Amino acid sequence: VQLQASGGGLVQAGGSLRLSCAASGSTFSINVMGWYRQAPGKQRELVAEIGSGGNTNYADSVKGRFTISRDNTKNTVSLQMNSLKPEDTAVYYCYVSRYFNDRYWGQGTLVTVSS
Repeated sequence: VQLQASGGGLVQAGGSLRLSCAASGSTFSINVMGWYRQAPGKQRELVAEIGSGGNTNYADSVKGRFTISRDNTKNTVSLQMNSLKPEDTAVYYCYVSRYFNDRYWGQGTLVTVSS
């Protein structure tokens, strides 16, 4: 499975960005799609994930501000990020997990939120 992420950039605090990630290749049996992020000097952390049935899970720090969605027909996952804060600055990585319990990662896209 190959993942191509897009949509990162520079935004002022309070602004919005939308990240998208498209999966290609052996996309059959994709189960969970989601996003992690890694800020400088910190561990990678889960941001949000969405199951094949649409059930979602969010980090407490982004609840109410970020919304994850997916299009199963196109094998894409998106992350709408509103009310961005400087602490949201990180490299964001999309991923997919298949029912075989394997996981694939995108190349990462940088989100920078200025204060």
